[in-house]
Amino acid sequence: MDIPVIILFGPTASGKTTILNELFAGTGKAEVISADSMQVYRGMDIGTAKPSAEERARLAHHLVDIREPCEQFNTGDFTRLAESACRDIHGRGKLPVISGGTGFYIKNFILGLPEAPPSDMELRLALRRELDGRGIHALMDELALGDPVSAQRIHINDTYRLLRALEVLRLTGRPLSSFQQSGGNPAGIQCAEASVPGKIVPGLSRPPFRFLPIALSRAREELYRRINARCESMFRQGLPAELERLVKAGYTPKDPGLRAIGYREFFVEEPCPLPGDAEGSAFTYRLSCDIEGVKALVAQNSRRYAKRQLTFFSNIPGVHWIEAGPDDSATAMLIRKEIDSFLFGARV
Repeated sequence: MDIPVIILFGPTASGKTTILNELFAGTGKAEVISADSMQVYRGMDIGTAKPSAEERARLAHHLVDIREPCEQFNTGDFTRLAESACRDIHGRGKLPVISGGTGFYIKNFILGLPEAPPSDMELRLALRRELDGRGIHALMDELALGDPVSAQRIHINDTYRLLRALEVLRLTGRPLSSFQQSGGNPAGIQCAEASVPGKIVPGLSRPPFRFLPIALSRAREELYRRINARCESMFRQGLPAELERLVKAGYTPKDPGLRAIGYREFFVEEPCPLPGDAEGSAFTYRLSCDIEGVKALVAQNSRRYAKRQLTFFSNIPGVHWIEAGPDDSATAMLIRKEIDSFLFGARV
């Protein structure tokens, strides 16, 4: 039997959580699988706009609070756990709903993971030794020459992704970014090109999921206004104190969680001269005392991120775009009609 999966996504601050609550909270008919790369981290509640405990009590959420901020969480982890959650939710007679703003998670869950080669432990250890000996900037320069697309995407402190990209480049002679276009369609998707509504592309190795991808859109000015308002609200709720608690717990800007927008902006990088005759400088970090400046930077980076999200979303096939208006109930009603047609009106 096909497993129907609703996918509701949109840029940051577009209103996904509110719409989910309008559609499903308190009904017991659906459960949400978070497609947010930062809501997986414990202790990062305000800066990730994580649904509250009360909201999760009314509408169950999966893949929230499942990692420590120092732990990696990647697309493969999401795909594996989201697939398992979809099976479980459907098996209990409920509707799986994937929702979030991490477009790379959503696209790869729909189309299938890239067919990049498996890790080579010997090469990975050699790269780790090179990192210690040559330094991260030298390895990043090498990546920029062979795979400029990945080099632009990977933060200088993200050693895990940097080493993985170099590993693939040396193993195959191909940039990792080239594999990100070669995923198949192992899950099955209701295609935009399909002439028959509800048509399913056959699955290859995964369960025969049937997806309804719905994206929220808003006028650019309205979206930016909402982002600015959310940023103000986060600081009123105590985002600086949340960041300080994470730092006191031992987390640093090198940890995957604290590289997120809303957290990394608090850190100021300062050069730290190396001892003796060593050339160059190391770097240390301190927390900024300019809270208003940090707030402005968080809002600016969030707006830029929303713009990148919209560009990425445009490459996801089969999307039903819904213009979100000022009345959340009216927007939810439009989406409910799409869902009802998908669940009860599709012809395979």
